[in-house]
Amino acid sequence: MGSLNHSRCRDQISFLRRQFMQDGGLPFTEILSQESISSAISQNEICWKERVYSPVVTLWVFLGQILSTDQSCAAAVARLIAHRISRQESPCSSETSAYCQARKRLPEKFFSDVARRAGRALDCCAKAEWLWHGRRVYLYDGTTVTMPDTAANQAEYPQPSYQRPGLGRPMARVCAIFSLSCGAVVDMAVGGYSGKGQSELGLLRRLMDVFRPGDIMVADRLMCSWVELTALQCRGVDFVVRHAVTRKLDFRRGQRLGKDDQIVSWPKRYGRTKADADYRKNLPDSLRVRVCRIRIARPGFRDKVLVIATTLFDPIEYPKEELASLYRQRWNVELDIRTIKQTLQMDQLRCKTPDLVRKEMWIHVLAYNLIRTIMARAADKHGIEPRTVSFKATLQTLKAFQPMLANMGRCSYEVRQQIYEQVIESIAVHRVGDRPDRFEPRKIKQPHRKHHDYLHVHRHEAKRQILAGLRK
Repeated sequence: MGSLNHSRCRDQISFLRRQFMQDGGLPFTEILSQESISSAISQNEICWKERVYSPVVTLWVFLGQILSTDQSCAAAVARLIAHRISRQESPCSSETSAYCQARKRLPEKFFSDVARRAGRALDCCAKAEWLWHGRRVYLYDGTTVTMPDTAANQAEYPQPSYQRPGLGRPMARVCAIFSLSCGAVVDMAVGGYSGKGQSELGLLRRLMDVFRPGDIMVADRLMCSWVELTALQCRGVDFVVRHAVTRKLDFRRGQRLGKDDQIVSWPKRYGRTKADADYRKNLPDSLRVRVCRIRIARPGFRDKVLVIATTLFDPIEYPKEELASLYRQRWNVELDIRTIKQTLQMDQLRCKTPDLVRKEMWIHVLAYNLIRTIMARAADKHGIEPRTVSFKATLQTLKAFQPMLANMGRCSYEVRQQIYEQVIESIAVHRVGDRPDRFEPRKIKQPHRKHHDYLHVHRHEAKRQILAGLRK
């Protein structure tokens, strides 16, 4: 491979940073820093020849492909050609082969490193007033995504067993850790839809190193597992989860802290498999947990009972009503996952090999974190919380200003600042409405105009039936 052209690489990184308003010396402008990208390139030992699709250009084109409504490779290459012509450079070929090969050459760890560093940097820059009791809270949850039905994807991410072969799509389970303060994805784990170690609890074990002493994890009742909660407590990490209905609860026992508020001890249980038993061997014999029962009054309805398990033992500093309010914010992770899957269109991936599928997931996470960075900058300027800024409106504004941001390399510092301020002002106008206890029926008003029946047999069999009908 040829030697690196460092000056050209710096210019490309500067252009990529301008696309997401990462220059200017203002707050939240060092999330996608030149050092982080250069470090990710050097640590993964990436070296390239003097070609159109350098690592930074490939990253930029990949990001543009994810953020575009048309996520085809042909449209992504066409945007690169238009950009090169606007800068009076020679256009590259409109064939997508070189771009696809460039994505394959870059290691998966390069994309994951850049995405993780962007998420962690944004979380570390969160303002003190955005934190909960001065502590960082992380939300954990999982979802599933589908991908093209190729032999390679089926081998690594097989479709669910309840679907007939040839009629389903390969499915992967994706679990992520989100920051409650700014919404950034700190880390992510990918596994199969089913199998040992592929559940949300199994993927949580892979992400344990993300948490630091003093952090708080908030999750649903599925995470109320003795092994994972004990492992978190051993790391100095507190948790707030909903109590699992499978575990017996008796408020007449334990250390009483108040009405329906007590500290109990959960003993260790033996693992069913040798691997599980070895994992439990180094854990304590019991786990001290504070259990709170909160009754939520709803006018016109019966009271709803919420039981929370936590390691925040101080009833004065952490009243059970505040714990219930914190757990209610867990719903933000559902909205964040919906944003990535629907607004950024990650619900159905496009790549045809498992390696490229994971790269596509990480580039979605990187795009999501960079948009969250712009939202945090708008929130900081206007003295509001990032969660109150509309993600979709931010994406729409960023797309509208993309042509202007792309041609700001020759503009003065003052002109760039004026454009950035105008973008921030446009983003801060769109706020998320405060609609507590909102609910809607999961029904549509009218069916889609283009409705097709589901495929109930293999595709080649359906084609044979169509041909047989035409011949008659």
